Amino acid sequence: MPKKRRKLNKDFEKKIYSSRKNVELVLAKIYDIDDEDIQKEYMSSFKRVVHLYDELKEDYEQKGFNDNSEELLKNYNNAFNLFESEFEI
Repeated sequence: MPKKRRKLNKDFEKKIYSSRKNVELVLAKIYDIDDEDIQKEYMSSFKRVVHLYDELKEDYEQKGFNDNSEELLKNYNNAFNLFESEFEI
């Protein structure tokens, strides 16, 4: 049985790319923090955002755009916004 082709979505790919850039920017800012304790606190809180981004990216790479894609993006965005509201960076 042939493997089903994954459905692609250019707009969704742009959102994933933008999300990746946001994660990279925040990580760079966290790594620039001189105080090790504060850096660990920020990194610990940002782990959830990174995990949700990885889950979003992996799902899209494996399955393409599907019913779950928008929910994964929403979860990532909510976590990112929550991090931004709790931590000044």
